[in-house]
Amino acid sequence: MPVVNRIASYAEEMKGWRRHLHAHPELSFACHETAAFVAERLSEFGVDQIHGGIGETGIVAIIEGRGEGPTIGLRADMDALPMTETTGAAHASTVEGRAHACGHDGHTTMLLGAAKYLAETRNFAGRVALIFQPAEEHGAGAEAMCREGIMERFGIGQVYALHNVPGLEEGRFLTTPGPIMAAVDTFEIFIEGVGGHGAMPHETVDPIPPALAIAQAMPTIVSRNNYALDDLVISVTQIHAGTVDNVIPATAYINGTVRTFDPAVQKMVMRRMDEIVAGHATAFGVKARLDYVVGYPATVNDADAADFAASVAAEVVGEDNVDANSGREMGAEDFAYMLAERPGAYLFLGAGAGAGLHHPSFDFNDDIAPIGASFFVRLVETAQPAA
Repeated sequence: MPVVNRIASYAEEMKGWRRHLHAHPELSFACHETAAFVAERLSEFGVDQIHGGIGETGIVAIIEGRGEGPTIGLRADMDALPMTETTGAAHASTVEGRAHACGHDGHTTMLLGAAKYLAETRNFAGRVALIFQPAEEHGAGAEAMCREGIMERFGIGQVYALHNVPGLEEGRFLTTPGPIMAAVDTFEIFIEGVGGHGAMPHETVDPIPPALAIAQAMPTIVSRNNYALDDLVISVTQIHAGTVDNVIPATAYINGTVRTFDPAVQKMVMRRMDEIVAGHATAFGVKARLDYVVGYPATVNDADAADFAASVAAEVVGEDNVDANSGREMGAEDFAYMLAERPGAYLFLGAGAGAGLHHPSFDFNDDIAPIGASFFVRLVETAQPAA
């Protein structure tokens, strides 16, 4: 079964919603205008309940089906990124330093499209809970909404989400049973020495050599302390020290990210980082502090839910365009918190050629919005068929 005809008929309307959201990006939990726009559209569609202010600016909207049944949750993220857009599009960001460079404007649009159709037809039993979430990029909005009890409050029994993927064939779905995205942690290392004149290093305790040594040592955790078949990424992404050529600075700073799936691997990394930082501090005669911040957990699909979602996707785009065992990747996603509370699945939807996610020239492909909306609709109608 291809894209739903009714949804295809308002593809241009969906494009208008998406481009409005794209032009007015908001960050983290401060999705006030975005939430207001979503709530206004939902009210126009005639959904039965709109509950705002969950997780600060999140929304859960309820659509009642025909007769008794369970509640299925569908989630879309709403926040943008703190970066400058370079698309040059007519609908480009109107806010300097903010951009929808990950396609959350498109995710919100796909769920709005599904909401319009489901509110019109109600060809399902039970209820649908539409979850519009802030702060996926930074702040763990999914965790905040779960902490406020949305799963229990709205009786959500299972939950699903989509993410667009530029570079993947347009309309192609990927998912996998079990872990699909990694846990993400952040580390910061603060090194304190004694600054002084660049011509007299013997009178200083230079923090730059230990900073370089620590940064070079970090990848050895992957290559020498971790079993080769246990996925692990450690990336040093920032080193800062000094301001001028003839001054040895007093401090240096290192920052980076860690990606894991296995909690045992995560604990090993934390232990080895402590040892590396402490050992190098002693060796170089500096003071050093490691701040290790545990972030989003791994995103783990329920195996049965992933298989079910893949079968629904195949009805929309054909079996040849669905990979139900695509394997896992080292990116991270706070939908992990929702999947930790309820069975469900996370899927990727190909967006075709274009700039990659988080690139300043990225723009969501409006042509895939009806595909995503149709997937959400068929998911509901198949999971909870009307009597």
